[in-house]
Amino acid sequence: MIFQEIDSLSKVAKKLAIITLGCKVNQYESSSIGEMFRLRGYNLVSAKDKADIYIINTCTVTNLGDRKSRQLIRRAVKTNPDALIVVTGCYSQIASEEVLKIPGVNLVTGTSDRDKIADLVANLEKNSKVNAVIEVEHFTKYQELPSIASTDRLRAFLKIQEGCDNFCSYCIVPYTRGPLKSRSMENILAEARKLIALGYTELVLTGIHTGAYGRDMPDEISLAKLLEALLKIKGIDRLRLSSVEPMDIDDDLIELLAKGAPLCPHLHLPIQSGDDSILKAMGRNYRSGDILELVGRIRDKVKDISISTDIITGFPGESDDNFLNTLNLIKELKFSFLHVFKYSPRKGTLAADFPGQISSEIKELRSSELIALGQELSLNFRKKYLGREVLVLVEDSCESGPAMAKGYTANYLSVSMPGEDDLRGKIVRVNIDSLSEDLLSGTIIV
Repeated sequence: MIFQEIDSLSKVAKKLAIITLGCKVNQYESSSIGEMFRLRGYNLVSAKDKADIYIINTCTVTNLGDRKSRQLIRRAVKTNPDALIVVTGCYSQIASEEVLKIPGVNLVTGTSDRDKIADLVANLEKNSKVNAVIEVEHFTKYQELPSIASTDRLRAFLKIQEGCDNFCSYCIVPYTRGPLKSRSMENILAEARKLIALGYTELVLTGIHTGAYGRDMPDEISLAKLLEALLKIKGIDRLRLSSVEPMDIDDDLIELLAKGAPLCPHLHLPIQSGDDSILKAMGRNYRSGDILELVGRIRDKVKDISISTDIITGFPGESDDNFLNTLNLIKELKFSFLHVFKYSPRKGTLAADFPGQISSEIKELRSSELIALGQELSLNFRKKYLGREVLVLVEDSCESGPAMAKGYTANYLSVSMPGEDDLRGKIVRVNIDSLSEDLLSGTIIV
């Protein structure tokens, strides 16, 4: 693992801006890429600043991700036409030639070999046009990047695996990230210890298929085994899981969640649909009844757990009855949050060629209905905390007034409270006395 400083720094520090789209994995990787350049003497600046080099870390989960990626590339070129423009990530992985044709782009890399990106940039000239993308079939091992050394000292993402073998019919990710590759437990634990020593209050485990961690390893390594090892590290205040597929939640994981802090009682289970025929067409290996049983089992064991989900609406062939089944399942499960996506055909996936493609008008109507339901469920979930005491990790000042602070509970409820800047990074006890559309409000208990 790369933790040591590099001795030979540039005499004149160049300004580098990193622009990130997409998921928590992209955020983790952007931080690591930034650390790689910092160790070489580059000055990391905001994307709004005039930088010498711009790195755009792209997303391609939806057509919107592609479009935003192109917009951000062009915006960087406009901000400083003399800058070097580097494009990396999922969109550039599957559309490298398309990206390289965008005026101003100098270097395109994908989702592999990003440990070499600083060397590639060092050899770039303004008139360069370099395609360094490697095909995903060559992605055979987990590739380590430098551990972040930010002074943010609050929440850090900790990547534990890469790739996915599921090939759901709607999803482009296996084609951009390659097969499952688990990171060694030794390296994960080493980075966790470093982050805690730096003062981070919360670690968030993330990956492309987080719940599949260890399946490509010997000795029965699993996500639950990794969590057990992480929980033995002294100084962890909070340990949070990012998205975990429903079929990856086993009894061992539920038992760990039931033990409480420092493992956060929050699960994001992306069920995608509540209709059995649509789930089958999507290539999901569970049905609505399995989700009902699983969520019931989790709630029986884990006090105050918040369970959120992803829903795709407008999947090919989704009838009004199919959609109604999804609505009814969501109502029955009473998720605390909904993330709603309108189905976006991705070239190269099975579903892109399915019959029964849904019009954008119907997708919009169904999406609006789901979003409204999600807001209602979120409000109902938060109402349960009126008059209760909760523990809040203070993250920032709040715009609602002077000397106000804002943070999150362990089950990811947003809370505002009177408080000064010196509370940032601390976990405080708060009595909840009111709520608005998107957050709870309370008073710190001294």
